[in-house]
Amino acid sequence: MVTLNRIYTKTGDDGTTALGTGERRPKYDLRIEAYGTVDETNAAIGVVRLHTHDMPELDAMLGRIQNDLFDLGADLAVPEREGKAERLRVVASQVERLERDIDALNDKLAPLTSFVLPGGTPSAAYLHVARTICRRAERVIVELAARPGEPVSTAGIHYMNRLSDFLFVASRAANGNGSGDVLWVPGQNR
Repeated sequence: MVTLNRIYTKTGDDGTTALGTGERRPKYDLRIEAYGTVDETNAAIGVVRLHTHDMPELDAMLGRIQNDLFDLGADLAVPEREGKAERLRVVASQVERLERDIDALNDKLAPLTSFVLPGGTPSAAYLHVARTICRRAERVIVELAARPGEPVSTAGIHYMNRLSDFLFVASRAANGNGSGDVLWVPGQNR
């Protein structure tokens, strides 16, 4: 259990922040950017959930995802190092559960006949916002993983890739299972 007695510590006043290992890094460090953007994705999903009370199955899925995103933030905040005790990591079963949720939602959707524009219901529009933030988080995490000496869990990368797919499918589910999708019409305004 995490206990937070003081919210401000003043230790970041010098422009650095601590990883879960205690190592201090500049606040602009790519690892900090990675878990910060995961946190931003989580916050966007929190906004979505303001509009999903009438969709209990989807709301429950989103609640599980929010918890997973905290797991991913913890995973990123404590880089794997040889000889160190293992910490909380995102695991394959979390990715697999997300895939099952995608399949469950996708089975109910109308066939897709065009690209979908962000919009429709408030929940669908906010799901698209969360999807674009998720894609940015994924790009940052993949860039971090490409850097020497910056280990990132493979399951964490897979999770973010599946999450953006989930958020797209969920947006269609929130738009009447696709019946309320706002479709792209190529060249409509020429």
